[in-house]
Amino acid sequence: MKQLQTRAFVGSVVAIALLAFVAPAWAHEGAHGAGGFTAGLLHPILGWDHVVAMVAVGLWGACLGGPARWMLPVLFPLVMASGAALGMAGIVLPGVEAGIAASAIVLGGAVLAALRAPVPVAMLVVGAFAVCHGHAHGTELPHTANAVTYGAGFVAATSLLHLAGLGIGGLVRWPAGRIAVRALGGMIALTGAGFLARVVLV
Repeated sequence: MKQLQTRAFVGSVVAIALLAFVAPAWAHEGAHGAGGFTAGLLHPILGWDHVVAMVAVGLWGACLGGPARWMLPVLFPLVMASGAALGMAGIVLPGVEAGIAASAIVLGGAVLAALRAPVPVAMLVVGAFAVCHGHAHGTELPHTANAVTYGAGFVAATSLLHLAGLGIGGLVRWPAGRIAVRALGGMIALTGAGFLARVVLV
């Protein structure tokens, strides 16, 4: 029990540390400067739309438990890289920004509702949103950046956010923790709704 509490605490600390450095800016309103690994690492965590969705992936995986606990956080960066390749190649996908906003709504809502989706369904949902997030990052790759090191940076940042969600999601083992995690899912869904409203109104 003490070990589980420690893991949940560490995850919470990681999440707080990451969020402390997040600027109230949109990650998808332009590149955050040229560069390699560091630029790629900073790009995802400088936008609330990406941060909340990535944390939600970890939260949902923790809520589902079993293989989903690790399959979802592993799947997302892999599929995201494929989406990034499409963006770098200049292949246009419709509704990417709306898809990014919807990812926070759907994933946060799944956590709020404690949705027990079958693992293949959960993977399909997470994979679809991963394409949107990856495409946005790939499209915004700075011209002077090294695609490999930049990509490694944003995959690393994404993975850290997943781990933060997993750590916080560990709180579902206790009644009060389940309430807190579901409440956080609701906040993420509401945040996503705000993003979607902005996309629609712009």
